[in-house]
Parts: sequence; C-alpha cells; structure tokens
Amino acid sequence: MKRIGNLYTRICAFDNVLLAAKKAQRCKRYRDDVLAFNYDLELNLGQLQEELVVRTYQPGAYKTFVIYEPKRRLISAAPYRDRVVHHALCNVLDPIFDACFVHSSYANRHGKGTHKALEHFRQLARRYRYCLYADIEKYFASIDHGILKEKVRRKIKCRDTLWLVDTILDNSNEQEPVGQYFEGDDLLTPCIRRHGLPIGNLTSQLWANVYLDGVDHAMAGRFGGRRYLRYVDDLALFSDSRAELSEARAFLAELIDSIRLRLHPVKTAIMEMRHGINFLGFRFFPDRIRVRQENLRRARRRLKEQAEAYGKGILDLDDLRDSIQSWIAHVSFGDTWRIREKVFDGLVFSRP
Repeated sequence: MKRIGNLYTRICAFDNVLLAAKKAQRCKRYRDDVLAFNYDLELNLGQLQEELVVRTYQPGAYKTFVIYEPKRRLISAAPYRDRVVHHALCNVLDPIFDACFVHSSYANRHGKGTHKALEHFRQLARRYRYCLYADIEKYFASIDHGILKEKVRRKIKCRDTLWLVDTILDNSNEQEPVGQYFEGDDLLTPCIRRHGLPIGNLTSQLWANVYLDGVDHAMAGRFGGRRYLRYVDDLALFSDSRAELSEARAFLAELIDSIRLRLHPVKTAIMEMRHGINFLGFRFFPDRIRVRQENLRRARRRLKEQAEAYGKGILDLDDLRDSIQSWIAHVSFGDTWRIREKVFDGLVFSRP
C-alpha cells in the first residue's frame, strides 16, 4: 500500500482552518462557545493555526453526558476550537482513506449515508433467502488505540500529521470500561492497552471506518462485495446457503477477534428473510418494509414534545417544519403511509 506524506502544510493552511470553522459551526452558530470564538474569528483562527504549525496545540477537556435512546451511550463533546481542528484534519485525510474503502461501506462517507445503505439492504433482502447479520459489541468503546495507530500509519507517513492524530487520540477522555480479554492477554492487559473513541468526535467517525476497513475487504473479497454491506458496526452478508453463512460467521469472528473486538452474542445471527430482519430502524421482509415499533414510540414521544415546545414558543416554526419533514422523509422509505397518519393523529401544533 502506498503511504502518503507531505500533508501537514495542507492541514495547517489558513484556508483549510477557515473552512473547518465553517463546517464545525453548521447548525450551531448561536451556541455560546461558537459565538465567543466567532467574536474574534480571525484572531482565534490565526492563533489556532500557529499552534498547529509549531506543534504546541493541545486539546481541551471534554464534556460528557449520557443518552438513553436508542440505547445507553456516553457522549463526549470536545471544546469548539478542538472541533475546528478535527474538521481541519478530516478535510485532508477523509478523501485519502475514503478512496480505499469498499463500495458497500455506507456510514459517514460523502455520497453514501443511511438511505443508500437501506436501499442496498432492500435489494439484497428481496433477492436472497438468508442473511448473516452481525453487530459488534460496544464498538466505539472497544477500539484499540495501538491497533488504530498502526492502521493509520499504513497509509500516512507524514510525521507532523501523525503527531496531530496521536495528540487527538492520546488526549481523548476515558471511555466506559469494556473488560474484554483476548488470546495472549494477562490479567492487566485490558487496563494497560488504551481503548475507546469519544462518540461525538468527527475524527471518531473516520477512525471507525478505518478500523474495520480490513474486515470489509476480507469479507467482500471472500464472499463477494455485492452481497456484503456495513453501516458503522452493523454488518450484513446475504446468501441462499445457510452453510455458506455459517462459514462466513466463523470467518468474521476470527477477523473481529484479531483486532480485539467481539461480535455481539445475541444480535449476531443467521436469519431467514421471511421472518424479517431489523436494520437501521426498519424491519425488512422480502416483500415489504416496516418501521420498528420502538422507533415509532420514540417518534410519537418526540413529536409530542415538539408540539408542546412550539406551543410555548420554545421551538420556532422553521425548526419544527425541518424536523417533521426530515422524519417523514426517513420513514417514507418503508411502507408507512397509514402509520404516518396514526402518528400525527391527535397532535396539534398551535400557539395561543
């Protein structure tokens, strides 16, 4: 694999840092930290650029909070100036790594995304009888820093860029403990080896794809890329042969184990399409697509909260309209016309 150097001057260029700031503030322009940074934008960007050039840049402390939908997750929010640096780094590295990813990796990539992953899954669900669906247990919390750095260095040889990558990784906050042991580990290995990426970092989205890229290439190369797809840590392989998928499951488990990850023991299974398979909020059958009941319950609760917020003047009409239209566009992927009517039945969006 060809290693690429001479990237750091592009990362530190003022035009790139300015572009990074514009991306970092999208939909967040009126937050206090963004307003404070933008008050002296040129001065703050110039200072940040100088810190990057002379390599004195050090990330600040994260703010953490827990969300419980759709499941419990620890979310880490980096300071705004650090998010600008993350964008500046990804502006340059994203295209380099993206060119190496398999076509059927859909998460956090330009020109890909949720709906293209859903469409690919729908086509395969209609064509094949069986699906191996796999989920990685505690994926972001389990990513090993040493293995990740090695994978980055297989593609990038620019020392200054690698310094910035390591600086961001080494100063990330501690994630929730995983406590997984692998062959050759001693009692203290899980404590000694640094692991976990902050959910919320733009860089974490890139590293999540880099970390599983070798798995993608191995699975697609052995079983055919057109039958395989991945969205973050959700992987699927389709076949008309259950025996082939049993072989694929064992092969995948070995691949995952080699990078210090574990397949989820409950969510990973070989399933027949006629019984339905959950994927990205929908339940797929060969002849129809349903929205999962859990997602509908969350949507009803969220729409009710938005109706109340709009009635109290907390939420403005444009934001309300954008949110509703976004949800309708998403669920319209499935056979949901009557369900959408029921969700909005009884909701009143009005102000006194």
